[in-house]
Amino acid sequence: MRDMLSYCGYTLVFEDHFDGSELDRGRWNVERHEPGWVNEELQEYVDRAENIRLEDSRLLIRPVKTVCGGTVSYTSGRISTQYKHDFTYGLFEARLKVPKGKGFLPAFWLMTTDESAYGQWPVCGEIDIMEVQGHLPQTNHGTIHFGLPHRQEQGTITLSGGDFSEDYHNFALEWLPGVLRWYVDGRLFYEAEDWFAARSGSAPEPFPAPFNHDMYIILNLAVGGSWVGNPDETTDFENAVFAVDYVRVYQKS
Repeated sequence: MRDMLSYCGYTLVFEDHFDGSELDRGRWNVERHEPGWVNEELQEYVDRAENIRLEDSRLLIRPVKTVCGGTVSYTSGRISTQYKHDFTYGLFEARLKVPKGKGFLPAFWLMTTDESAYGQWPVCGEIDIMEVQGHLPQTNHGTIHFGLPHRQEQGTITLSGGDFSEDYHNFALEWLPGVLRWYVDGRLFYEAEDWFAARSGSAPEPFPAPFNHDMYIILNLAVGGSWVGNPDETTDFENAVFAVDYVRVYQKS
């Protein structure tokens, strides 16, 4: 098992350094979803400059809390490359800084482009490259979701000093036929080689399904939900931001 990330044999096929004044809609979709759409999350995903903007060659995704007549609501941002840039295998990386605070869940991940190939989630497969819970900002989770009944395999890395909200860090996934490797700042922290694609009561598809066909990139900042929990009185929305310096994808010829 290799300990350090290597670019040997890889060619850059996609990148965004967010240098323009507006998000490149030729590369990215801005997704809109209602509150509670998944995981009992509280935010509405919207297409607004206050939630998604470019500044100083960075993508900034901000959560916004609104109180109106005693009712609290939240908005946030979610972007994806679905049907614009989809990939089978490769090396995926992003340089990120996450928000700190109860109820925040920023994520950098891959989702199956065609969910009908093997079946709806979770059979179709999901690969989470970076998920840092806002109340535990020193720990990153790398996860795959698959199968029916739903199964997941997860690895974690915890910084020995500081946390992921204090500075930018490089998060990467190497996706090869039959093996997935997760890295932070170039160092391997988890490897997976065991998964399956099967609907309940049916024979499994040949390995390495479902992680053998096109997936797309997602960057989002969730607020609340069944895993991370909801914001409380300590959560600082004024200074919360999920900042993305760049996203790159490499593939082997």
